[in-house]
Amino acid sequence: MPRSLPPLNALPDFEAAARHLSFTRAAEELHVTHGAVSRQVKSLEDYLGLPLFRRLNRALRLTDEGQAYARTVRALLDSLADSTRRLRAPKDSRALTVSTTYSFTSGWLVPRLARFRALHPEIDVRLLANDQIADFARDNIDLGIRYGRGNYPGLAAERLLGDDFVPVASPALLKGRYPLRKPADLRHHVLLHEEGNEVDWRMWLAAAGLDSIDASRGPVFSHSIMAVQAAIRGEGVALGRTTLIAEELASGQLVRLFDLRLEAEMAYYIVCPPRALDQPKIRAFRDWLLSEAKTPR
Repeated sequence: MPRSLPPLNALPDFEAAARHLSFTRAAEELHVTHGAVSRQVKSLEDYLGLPLFRRLNRALRLTDEGQAYARTVRALLDSLADSTRRLRAPKDSRALTVSTTYSFTSGWLVPRLARFRALHPEIDVRLLANDQIADFARDNIDLGIRYGRGNYPGLAAERLLGDDFVPVASPALLKGRYPLRKPADLRHHVLLHEEGNEVDWRMWLAAAGLDSIDASRGPVFSHSIMAVQAAIRGEGVALGRTTLIAEELASGQLVRLFDLRLEAEMAYYIVCPPRALDQPKIRAFRDWLLSEAKTPR
């Protein structure tokens, strides 16, 4: 008996619009026009004989039927994407492609990677450093490590590491005319800033009860690696993330200042397609990551 299927071309447009609750944002994601998304959704509604969205003046809302159908369509598209990724993946079973951020790659993962190679010489790890969320199917990614709150639709997410923000500086700044012995001594030193950081100097100084220090002064860097390197060179004091500066602290390139640390709300998560852990090489890397997260450097 022939299957009764909806217009298949309309399903990605509907799913994206349902996820964003916006035809415009769905169009941006799919690289088509707003009108194209609207027409595809309308063709799907015409086929089903009922509305999937309530179109308000400045908002888009799913109907009850639309919510239920969106869950079904999303699960089907995720399953199809996962199967496609598996078929398109390189046939070399040794290769394992991991996507993560620049800072996590250099600050945490690379210094430990030799231990994984020693345990699993049969697996060749390929690291892709990118601060954008990876498209697992398109980019043939096996596993990702991301910094966020654990909400990654369509992916399995498992918390790996938390983070604290602490002031760090070159040991040279502990000496000299204005040695850094207490938080108030920061008034004599340059503050190094990372753009877009979850915790900034304003928050740390407020927590330390220091309202007389200008929290905005000092250079701003677009990436944590730049701020850390500036701190190592003695150019000022940075707010370092404990996850990413373990190497520098252990080697003595940086010293932690004071006792006050601010805990980050976000954390590092292992993310992958729901059934990816069925593959032994992916599960092996995931298990190793979790073990490393419990092991002091």
